[in-house]
Amino acid sequence: MAESDSPTPPRLLPDEIHRAVKPGTALLRLQTTHSREGVLDGAWWPRSRDVAAELPALIRVLTAHLGPITRVGLDADAWGEVPTRLVIDARVVHLDSFPVGDDTVLITRGDNDHFALLVVPPHTTADAAREAMARAVDADNATQAAEILLAMLHEPATEGGEPA
Repeated sequence: MAESDSPTPPRLLPDEIHRAVKPGTALLRLQTTHSREGVLDGAWWPRSRDVAAELPALIRVLTAHLGPITRVGLDADAWGEVPTRLVIDARVVHLDSFPVGDDTVLITRGDNDHFALLVVPPHTTADAAREAMARAVDADNATQAAEILLAMLHEPATEGGEPA
């Protein structure tokens, strides 16, 4: 079999990034185009399902790249208690609870600029989380969050794949 026929998919991110990704990390590919249907804009691997503990760090990272975040949409069934708003760095961020799925969080900047992030479950092994996050930020990705997680999280764990 020729090297190009190898069934092993290429790593989608540099090795340094794969080593650095740990629970609490967000990987982003931020595109501010008007049409991004079916494509994820990034991925987030929270340490827990505690919104008040996890969301502020994500909002700070996003604000640094996008400007003020006004709303976050998430599925309340997948998280602990979900308040209607959080004050993060003296700014109010409204939280909307609707059945988007536990694998996605929707971020709104301004009135109409939305970003969809894959949410990697907190208990995920490091290798599976890194692979899922890499697929989510791949510029050619057209796969929905749930499909990425099903594919990545149900593969056998490899050496070094223990939770970080």
